Amino acid sequence: MALPVAEWQGRTARLWAALEPALRERLEAASLQDAVRLGCDVLRSEEKEEAALEQLCHRTPTDKKPEAASWYREQGNREFERGRYQAALRLYSKVASHELPGSPEVSVCFANRSATLLHLGHFEVCLEDIARAESHGYPDRLLPKVLLRKAECLLCLGRLRDAQDVLRVLESKIALDGVMTPHLTRLQKLSQLKVKLVEKEKCPEPTQEAHGGTQGEPEIWEENSRISGASSSLSLSFDAERGRHLVASQDIVAGQSLVKEEAFVSVLCPGESLPLQDGDTAWDTRATNADLYCHHCLRQLLASVPCQGCSYAKYCSQECADRAWQQYHRTECPLGALLLTLGVFCHVALRTVLLAGFAEVSRLVEGSHRGDKNLQNPEGSCKPLSEAADAGGGSRGVLGCDSSGQYQSSYQALFHLLPHTEQHSPEHKFLCTLSVVALCKQLQAAGLEAAVLSQELPQQWSKPKTCEKTSDELSPELKTVAEAMLRHVLQLQCNAQAITVMQELGPGDGAVVDKKPVRLATAFFPVLSLLNHSCCPNTSVSFIGTAATVRAAQPISSGQEVLHCYGPHWCRMRVAERQQLLSQYFFECRCPACLQELESGVKSVVSIRNSFCCPKCQAQMQGEEDTLCCSNEACATSASRHHLSGRLQDLQQQIKKALDLLRVGKADQAIKMLLKCQMDAGTFLSPEHLLMGEMEDHLAQVYATLGKWQEAARHLKKSIEIVEMHHGPSSVETGHELFKLAQILFNGFAVSEALSTIQRAEGILSVHFGPQSAQIQELQEMKACLSELPRNILQRT
Repeated sequence: MALPVAEWQGRTARLWAALEPALRERLEAASLQDAVRLGCDVLRSEEKEEAALEQLCHRTPTDKKPEAASWYREQGNREFERGRYQAALRLYSKVASHELPGSPEVSVCFANRSATLLHLGHFEVCLEDIARAESHGYPDRLLPKVLLRKAECLLCLGRLRDAQDVLRVLESKIALDGVMTPHLTRLQKLSQLKVKLVEKEKCPEPTQEAHGGTQGEPEIWEENSRISGASSSLSLSFDAERGRHLVASQDIVAGQSLVKEEAFVSVLCPGESLPLQDGDTAWDTRATNADLYCHHCLRQLLASVPCQGCSYAKYCSQECADRAWQQYHRTECPLGALLLTLGVFCHVALRTVLLAGFAEVSRLVEGSHRGDKNLQNPEGSCKPLSEAADAGGGSRGVLGCDSSGQYQSSYQALFHLLPHTEQHSPEHKFLCTLSVVALCKQLQAAGLEAAVLSQELPQQWSKPKTCEKTSDELSPELKTVAEAMLRHVLQLQCNAQAITVMQELGPGDGAVVDKKPVRLATAFFPVLSLLNHSCCPNTSVSFIGTAATVRAAQPISSGQEVLHCYGPHWCRMRVAERQQLLSQYFFECRCPACLQELESGVKSVVSIRNSFCCPKCQAQMQGEEDTLCCSNEACATSASRHHLSGRLQDLQQQIKKALDLLRVGKADQAIKMLLKCQMDAGTFLSPEHLLMGEMEDHLAQVYATLGKWQEAARHLKKSIEIVEMHHGPSSVETGHELFKLAQILFNGFAVSEALSTIQRAEGILSVHFGPQSAQIQELQEMKACLSELPRNILQRT
């Protein structure tokens, strides 16, 4: 959620409406500095608003609760006994997040989690959890079973000498114990492991040779001397109409990397979760983004390292936990509930100033006060680069560049991104102002001002002690911080970059893995922000952790602008929908796709293909009002748009129920329901409707679950035909579908067709994600495996 919770938005809207007209006028015309000052005055006179905000924070608690840890442990043990190890793993991770530091239960939690990791085959991570259990004082009486687990992991990893050492320690420990009865099961297991160790020593497993798959050629990369993280094939330009933008300085081929940038700041989006009502338990067993990804580097979590101060932040390693604590989390930790209540934009704004450091924030904020009106409209002062170059200044005329004329991925560049202060609605600016001021007042009240100002703070994991407010007035330094944060919150509406990831649907342990893109985090990328929007872009953006890579999605000629899609794409939305969504960026899109639809009046391909069809003759239904008429002149059928839209919603609900049946293992029932949905859809939806393709995709998924590979391939090919119609044969969407088809053909032993599909999928996905991406590597492994089959089998298939 980018903005604050709906209740806080509603309160600020009512407060805005109740303000004196004169005060509203002052706030509307206020600079960022004056807005912060006036916001402080409003909150000082409206103490009940701060109290209401504090109450809202109780819905998203982030403190550690031992009773929650006990409840999650019971649930985890139950799932473990049922053999549902993935569910048990996530529940034990929730236990670790709620256990108090130093509690004797912490070590037991890591030991329990190590047992699930062993069953899941994650031997290295299992050893890490065993080490954590030992370092947290795992009870000596329970140590033998953990040592057995450790030896088994080492054996599975082929570390025979280490396994032998652990078994010796275990034998001596059991012998010292003296009482053998409690250890009978362990002795039996120990005996089995010793036999396995002897066998492995006699017959060591052959060293696996690397597959001869065609490893992607290393990319040729020459960094731009003027724009950090950009290719030398780009140049930075400026004009009054397009502002700062990037153009090709030479011909660029499809798939070529153009920008490689690490986010200046990123904040994990917590993901979908229901707000707590009074009396509800906060102990939810569902897994959201906050449970699945590292809060620092955004890598996928397997066995998380919890923050020792709160139950919310989780990390992939102790290294990430330590870095986050030093850089920003020591300040954010006590404010977790407030940050979740105020939304991701406020969180990004706070983290931005913490990473930049108060000295740099103060320098740039004070610089904006020295009569520099251009910081309200930064690009108003920029000269065209041709003029700057004639004056010998290179790109110094473009704001965000340093004194040498280089555009860095720095706080200075971020600070000069457009905040569009005058374009935001007064109500929105008021909401952002009060939210930022409330956050800074809480920083001051909690004794965190020193941390924000980069002063000394005791290096300890416990949360700083909350102190009583000494004043309702923010300190001058925190007013500077608040002003910078308000600037960043307003900038984010136009400059926030969603970091997306392909997330697996379902357990991910099937032969065919279905994935969908999800928003993982919100970030500032100063260089990536230089790219202007087009509904028909010539680039594709992919992410690994917090790093973005922009690649050419098609050939780009020298002198052509490099363009990025901000979300509304011509293949997915009608022009009216795109223009509506793009209004938040305060510009009217004039890309070729929009101009063609707006000026010609011709219906978009999306409108035609995603249309309703006549229930009698299957011709397209048309009309702008509620009553739609058949486009076939010989057919006089009409129907209500409202009625057909209702049928579409009902159909989508039925499809959802079919997928729910598949998740609980009722594949046959799921097939019957999906086939019925298909028949129903055929009576009122265009054959090219995207939902028709989605149903084919779902049917392919169900048949693959049953191992009926030919049926699965048949349905997926129909899905690919529809996806190609909508998105194009070289689109990333088509690439993902071909990837799934390759998996199905591979598992169905359709060798020649699998190899040709792999080649086509590889060609598309390497353009969008690069030759070293995980999907390309998996395709190459499949190709290598198929190529190693005996010649007579290859000839038969």
